[in-house]
Amino acid sequence: MSPEEWTYLVVLLISIPIGFLFKKAGPGLKRWGAAAVGLGLTLFTCGPHTLHSLVTILGTWALIQAQPCSCHALALAWTFSYLLFFRALSLLGLPTPTPFTNAVQLLLTLKLVSLASEVQDLHVAQRKEMASGFSKGPSLGLLPDVPSLMETLSYSYCYVGIMTGERARQEHLRPLLRRAWPAPLFGLLFLLSSHLFPLEAVREDAFYARPLPARLFYMIPVFFAFRMRFYVAWIAAECGCIAAGFGAYPVAAKARAGGGPTLQCPPPSSPEKAASTEYDYETIRNIDCYGTDFCVRVRDGMRYWNMTVQWWLAQYIYKSAPARSYVFRSAWTMLLSAYWHGLHPGYYLSFLTIPLCLAAEGRLESAFRGRLSPRGQKAWDWVHWFLKMRAYDYMCMGFVLLSLGETLRYWASIYFCIHVLALVALGLGLALGGGSPSRRKTAPPATSLASGKLREE
Repeated sequence: MSPEEWTYLVVLLISIPIGFLFKKAGPGLKRWGAAAVGLGLTLFTCGPHTLHSLVTILGTWALIQAQPCSCHALALAWTFSYLLFFRALSLLGLPTPTPFTNAVQLLLTLKLVSLASEVQDLHVAQRKEMASGFSKGPSLGLLPDVPSLMETLSYSYCYVGIMTGERARQEHLRPLLRRAWPAPLFGLLFLLSSHLFPLEAVREDAFYARPLPARLFYMIPVFFAFRMRFYVAWIAAECGCIAAGFGAYPVAAKARAGGGPTLQCPPPSSPEKAASTEYDYETIRNIDCYGTDFCVRVRDGMRYWNMTVQWWLAQYIYKSAPARSYVFRSAWTMLLSAYWHGLHPGYYLSFLTIPLCLAAEGRLESAFRGRLSPRGQKAWDWVHWFLKMRAYDYMCMGFVLLSLGETLRYWASIYFCIHVLALVALGLGLALGGGSPSRRKTAPPATSLASGKLREE
């Protein structure tokens, strides 16, 4: 692990005991103390580059105050434009920000666009109430009021989410331990796999003298190490949220990762009922390790990976995409997701391969799976799962190699096999009359391989 990765891990682990300290504090101390800790961590890891985050926050707050009726689109344009300036600093001859500054900017972009969207929703709701002449009372998911500058700053710099990507409070030790227990195992697997199969080997000329099966195989442990590293980081981030009691909602509220409660739950009528209410932390769940590894389809794999960011992309990018087709909406979303991650060509090559895989699996599944017997469908799902994992192995190489030349060099050494396979599958699905993935009538959805439980379409 690099020094930056060790520092990042320490920051994540520090957030867990800090959460226990703030758990019993009063509202004022929680708000301003958490913001002070977050600002301190930002200053410690980013130094003078903290100014970038402050400019981004102040610009968004100004847009919210000036145009609350359209601040969502304005905040999206402002934060994404600032990301372009931020990443072009070295080209402009300005000091290059630290990797930690990049992490802060990425998370602030998500948080501030979400905040602007919620302010816009509040403004629209208030205008409807004024037009109707009566108040409907508080609505699920709406802000109580437009946040002030200090409230915006405290929200933006809160240590929960400043570097961990989590986006609300209860008994938390047992759920924390349930989330935390796999992390040491994942950490050991990461260290072992990255030691035995270092990414740097792919950048050496000697690698391309290896036989084709060896080159094909190498992307599997690279993606495995990639997954293990993020599993550890995201589990630690979730534990930091749970320790602070952040993200707890009654089970009956049916909270979604990133989105929070989907049902309104009345407050308990007595202390006894309050004590017996069950809570979960699904709102801040960022990774479903089992679902990521064992779901059948590429489409489902996206849902279980980086779940809070996936929710954000679906809510603020996918829904407003300039197209109606599922595949084209996905392509638009993947394009902006690549831009959010950075300007490295490898991001774009990888993310823009996903829509091709989505179109291929949708057409082929529609044309074939429903015609098979139950045993045939089970065999289909195993083959589909194997190919899904190989597709993600393949795309991961662009994500970690980053450069155009190195990504294409590796993909060319294995004959662009996933691109070719996806094109063949798409052509076969079209030839056999597979319907549009967005509107087709499908057979029952594919199952999770190990559990056999149906996944939602």
